[in-house]
Amino acid sequence: MINTIHISPLQSQDIEELVTLVNSAYRGEASKKGWTTEADLLEGNLRIDGPSLKYYYKKPGATVLVYKSAENKLTGCVYLQQENNQLYLGMLTVSPGAQAQGIGKQLLYAAESHAKKINCTAIVMNVISVRHELIAWYERHGYLNTGETKPFPKDVKFGKPVQALEFILLIKELAV
Repeated sequence: MINTIHISPLQSQDIEELVTLVNSAYRGEASKKGWTTEADLLEGNLRIDGPSLKYYYKKPGATVLVYKSAENKLTGCVYLQQENNQLYLGMLTVSPGAQAQGIGKQLLYAAESHAKKINCTAIVMNVISVRHELIAWYERHGYLNTGETKPFPKDVKFGKPVQALEFILLIKELAV
């Protein structure tokens, strides 16, 4: 079982290491070792870059939680953004070599705890609609498909879609 003591807010000195982690989990050949890869959906090796992560990190109402291994290596993260009484969850990432060990689940629980602490009543997220395994994973953790869809950005800075893509909105209502 993963120890939540290893989950803490991102420190600015860890941003570049986090960029490397996120890109390795979602893009390129290394990402194919895990089950969360987007490498077959989007061309390119970048999911995020340093300036974008720094922007998210400094955005009012934003929190980036990171999971560090016992060896103090960044192994996972989740981006959280308060939007009124809801918390947007994005960029849930676990290193491909450390997936299926409960780290993602612990980060999800930490996000829910954070949401309650700041009086949010729900967590929302956008997921690429063809990522069926990922959607099923979130559903097993109480998230519901709202049926709402959003177009995938046409001006994509971080990868060109290799097929038509759209987002679906998932939500989890939180007990207050």
